[in-house]
Amino acid sequence: MNDTSPPAPPQLEARRAGRFLFQAGIALLVLWVLVPIWFLFVNALSAPSEVTGFPKRMWPGFDLASIQFFLQFQGVTQALWNSVKVAVLTMILSIAMGAPAGYALSRFEFPGKEFFRVLVIMTRAFPLPLLALPLAVMFIRTGLDDTVLGLALVHAMLALPFAVLITFSLFSGIPVELEEAAWTLGCTRLQAFVKVVLPLALPGIAASAVFAFVISWNEVFAAAVLTIENRTLTAFLLQSLNVSPLPLKFAGGAALVMPALIFIFAVRKYLFAMWGIANR
Repeated sequence: MNDTSPPAPPQLEARRAGRFLFQAGIALLVLWVLVPIWFLFVNALSAPSEVTGFPKRMWPGFDLASIQFFLQFQGVTQALWNSVKVAVLTMILSIAMGAPAGYALSRFEFPGKEFFRVLVIMTRAFPLPLLALPLAVMFIRTGLDDTVLGLALVHAMLALPFAVLITFSLFSGIPVELEEAAWTLGCTRLQAFVKVVLPLALPGIAASAVFAFVISWNEVFAAAVLTIENRTLTAFLLQSLNVSPLPLKFAGGAALVMPALIFIFAVRKYLFAMWGIANR
């Protein structure tokens, strides 16, 4: 029996082809990102003999020997503790400076407001290697070189633009009428902020804090240039990368990637809100 159905219009065929190419591109992008992460955790959760042996495993052996070897490696524990201290201090500094700036941008009108928003983003236009030498000289003169506080100040400046934009979008999404209602009931501006605005914005502020934590956790250039004795984990791994055995490299990589993965699931909707609201 002959098929007498009419051929698909050219527009429909082009649309199907475009949809197929789009889905194929998404699939390739997902594989490009997830496959290295998968093999990283496979090797981190396998015994050292399996990491260096062939053929390579496709599934983790759930052996913690590589992780234990990584934690017992000389200098790793101190570097890990330095990373935690710098990241926590970075988180506190970036939120302490970024949240008030985001609130002011969302609630007040002042000359140069739009220019200030652009200026906040432009702070990321200057590559860190360009600033490394003057930063190192200034830190040596002020006694901040090779200190947790000095490195946290640099990392806070890297995280500050994101903290300002994220909190700005959060406060912009909270109706100002809620604050005005609190004012009419006798609250001051500070009381209205603490009792009305802050509880609504707290999840987003926490997400912004996690973002700052991950930026500091993964930053390596400033940590390698500005520290010698108090190196963070990223700088320590960079310093010993050429002489480290494979189990140490994979376990260290997994320790660095895990916070970033947690961050993605924790703050994804607030990042979408940042670009959807803050750019209006």
